[in-house]
Amino acid sequence: MTAEMAGFIDAQRTGHGVPHAVSLRALGVAPATFYKHLNRPPTPSQQRRAALDAERKRAFDESQRTYGSPRVRAQLRRDGLSVSKKTVEASMARQGLCARPKRKKGLTSRNPGAVAPSDLLGRDFGAAEINQKWCGDFKEVKTAEGPVFLATVEDLCSRRMVGFATSNDYPTAELAKAAVNTAVATRGGDVKGVIFHSDKGSQYTSGEFAKACRRLGIARSTGRTGNALDNAPAESFFSTLQHELIDRIRTSPHP
Repeated sequence: MTAEMAGFIDAQRTGHGVPHAVSLRALGVAPATFYKHLNRPPTPSQQRRAALDAERKRAFDESQRTYGSPRVRAQLRRDGLSVSKKTVEASMARQGLCARPKRKKGLTSRNPGAVAPSDLLGRDFGAAEINQKWCGDFKEVKTAEGPVFLATVEDLCSRRMVGFATSNDYPTAELAKAAVNTAVATRGGDVKGVIFHSDKGSQYTSGEFAKACRRLGIARSTGRTGNALDNAPAESFFSTLQHELIDRIRTSPHP
């Protein structure tokens, strides 16, 4: 018998209506032993663990229960608490804290007749200065009034979303152009030499989009078909957007 087991038996009694006598018989524990451990004050180590558990639950709850152990640990470190990966994982497992699983749906539709640009980045998504490398993609956002399609442009140096555009129609090359035009305007109108990286979706390989990029002095780049890692920053942004904002708002109860 340990203090943790005594606490579990007591929680079953108070929280689930299971008589402690039933639990004691099932576990083969004498009632005197149960009360001895139940009434024993927590040790200093148990107090420290309880305090740390509370901090980890706070970080988890503040994320609207979307963070897994890596992000909970990162949040705690930003708050000045130095904790190991295994400690955070064990604490969350002990408390039953589990992030909501992610869902994914892609919009990439390739035009087999289009000539796609080559990959100019080769998964090198770092940039020393702004307006060197941009990336973009499409996302379908489901709303109560129907789907909204979002096109984005992200600067790989600042990781800022410098351009975006939305539409209630199917994502088109026109929507991709609108997002790029917004990014160009955000960055002062002259972005000659910037590389815009995307997947091989028909919107980005179309003649219409290619012409717009040539006019703006933008070099197009595309990753391989069906390989999310070749456009990882855009995929990462949409994953975070879906998991931490869209799903949370859509599943939150209305007042």
